[in-house]
Amino acid sequence: MPSYHLHLEGQVQGVGFRPFVYRLAQKLQLKGWVSNGIDGLHIAIAGNNANTKAFYTEILQRPPLNARIVRHTFEPVPEADYPDFQIAESSSEGQPNLIITPDLGLCPQCRKEILETGNRRYGYAFTTCTNCGPRYSIINTLPYDRHQTTMRSFEQCDPCLEEYNNPTDRRYYSQTNSCTSCGIELVLLNNQGKLILKNQDVILRLMCVGLSHGKIIGLKGIGGYLLLTDATNEQAIERLRARKHRSAKPFALLYPNLEQIKEDAELSAEEEESLISIEAPIVLLRHKQHAHHKLSLGQIAPGGLNRMGVMLPYTPLLELLVKKWGKPVIATSGNMSGSPIYFEDKDAIAHLSSVADFFVTNSRSIVVPQDDSVIQFTREKKQKVVLRRSRGLAPTFLPNVLQEEQQTCLAMGGELKSSFALTHQGNLYISQYLGDLEDFQTQTSYHHTLHHLLQLFNASPQKILIDKHPGYFASAAGRKLAQTLDIPFLEIQHHKAHFSAVLAENELLHSQEPVLGVIWDGTGWGEDGAIWGGEFFRYSDYRFDRVANLHYIDHLLADKFSREPRLCALSLCKNIPAAAELLRPKFTEKEWVLYNKLLSTPGQLQTSSMGRFFDGVASLLGLLDKASYEGEAALHLETLASSTTVIPLHLTAQWSPGEEFSLNHFMSILVSEILRGTSREAIAYSVHVNLVRWIARVATREKIEKIAFSGGVFQNGLLIDLIHKMLGDTHKLYFHKQLSPNDENIGFGQLAYNLVQQHQKITAKHHAEECDLITT
Repeated sequence: MPSYHLHLEGQVQGVGFRPFVYRLAQKLQLKGWVSNGIDGLHIAIAGNNANTKAFYTEILQRPPLNARIVRHTFEPVPEADYPDFQIAESSSEGQPNLIITPDLGLCPQCRKEILETGNRRYGYAFTTCTNCGPRYSIINTLPYDRHQTTMRSFEQCDPCLEEYNNPTDRRYYSQTNSCTSCGIELVLLNNQGKLILKNQDVILRLMCVGLSHGKIIGLKGIGGYLLLTDATNEQAIERLRARKHRSAKPFALLYPNLEQIKEDAELSAEEEESLISIEAPIVLLRHKQHAHHKLSLGQIAPGGLNRMGVMLPYTPLLELLVKKWGKPVIATSGNMSGSPIYFEDKDAIAHLSSVADFFVTNSRSIVVPQDDSVIQFTREKKQKVVLRRSRGLAPTFLPNVLQEEQQTCLAMGGELKSSFALTHQGNLYISQYLGDLEDFQTQTSYHHTLHHLLQLFNASPQKILIDKHPGYFASAAGRKLAQTLDIPFLEIQHHKAHFSAVLAENELLHSQEPVLGVIWDGTGWGEDGAIWGGEFFRYSDYRFDRVANLHYIDHLLADKFSREPRLCALSLCKNIPAAAELLRPKFTEKEWVLYNKLLSTPGQLQTSSMGRFFDGVASLLGLLDKASYEGEAALHLETLASSTTVIPLHLTAQWSPGEEFSLNHFMSILVSEILRGTSREAIAYSVHVNLVRWIARVATREKIEKIAFSGGVFQNGLLIDLIHKMLGDTHKLYFHKQLSPNDENIGFGQLAYNLVQQHQKITAKHHAEECDLITT
């Protein structure tokens, strides 16, 4: 009987692929076996050619819902006489070569079961199946089998084993399978970690009682701890802010269902689709003026922000809790401001005992910590913008647009909103958001996640890529690792990494036409010793040329400059005497004298940062003088600008003879408009419009049709919509798709830039050879 071997690579484990293959083989009367390996899925089949072909076609065209096949081989082998078709024991031999499945949100079938009276899993807080539940966060080693995960300590009871071994059951070979008889135990602890009780039903009731009394609950989730409190209790949220040292950054809300979300927020079809997706991210929504629930919006999103982060329950435990509670709760990361999410019980209790009134934990360990992912859609274009890429999205990136990189190459990423990236065995992995590496605990978490991923694939880097900034933790760690392994490392300029990332994500690295890169962010070490951040690059023939930038201003007082928008305003208005009327009240007498003296002192560090430009404008408009989190001033400026479409007559962009944006002239007019009493909303809106006009002027000057955008400034939905409105008919526009425009894409961009350099060397070599031919 004709026999074949089929090898599937990609996201093929933890998605119910083996049960799917088994049932398909039974249906087509084929014999053989299917097995997980550390390099993917292996299938041996024997049968008539028609059925074998149908089997192969069905697998490629209609694989399981969450599967992603990236490579496959289908080869004839010597005829074999198999007695039947079986799921064979997994193999751990060879070199690991897999795409790791992210954690999957609660599926509709499991949600129905836990709410269905009389169902065996009614009310069980850790119900999963082959379509949902934790994956990446619980894997110790590969391949993905129960004994290789933190589920190994839970021995299945007879009914669970019957499901696990039943080919017709949804839980056939579901590695996370469990129930109340054999599964994960919910535990209630006081805020010092002392056991109170272990009864799940009682714990859920007590959680609701606690919420009704304004208590703050530390709850262990899939990727770490969450902090929960009543979203309608202003005093409770104030306490949470005070205890967490989070004065102004918005909190996310967890709602019981879509219907309640629609009562409080505007919801587009795209936003609804994302909320109910298997990734189940936080989605930023515009809240209604007259919300049904009496939300404490002043505490949830302080400063008059018009959006709130909203999510639906993505675990059975969250589903059962908010179903019982019946209204939205605050659900924010279980950490202190600036630190990573806590995922181990001992750390959560040690660091959050002063925040949480009690803890609800469970007996399943977490291997890899993850925050919730956050996305938004622009108001007009409905363009998706990833703000934080983590649970449900990482570490997967498919398809691999860097397949030509055959080395095991590790890119360490940036400092803020850090993530690293790895190419190995023809696959690409981009870590989850890991936070700001200025914090020691975040550095520890970064190391933990990095070494876990390297260990999973038994990967030893052959080259390391780092940011040029001499003070970045990730860069120092990369240099040290390269020295330890005795391998080369490459320093890459921050904004060229950003540009490379958006080029690669849109498959433009080999573009035959030039591409204009608009790379706007807060901070990046420039090649001239200044801090860049308002950059234009021309990409052509594998070369990056800086063709324009925001005019330099003085970067005062190191990191204080990025934390105090009033300093940015002072620097922007250095040569505008009239601005003193607006600026003087923002400083003490001592500060005013000292800071102006600094401005008049030659040799100050220079910056072209667009992020600091936004900060300064926000301060001049009276929105914010001292920020409590990154991007706060820009967020308030966007919110203000989004409330109008009026442009003041006098506030138009000024251009130098070389058609460059005249920053000093523009700021002079802006100050004049503020002093004459022009609407703040109109001024904020016109700033956005004029920046897009500047993009158009540079593109016209450079004669470039394709424009690509990256950097944290392009988290601004209004700016994106204006770019589409003003440039969409005349230019081809490219934005990030799977990745965030912020520094989370730096590691991926470093990998892409490394490929560009390789091609640049090849091009230079060919050019030299052609010159030699001509001269000889």
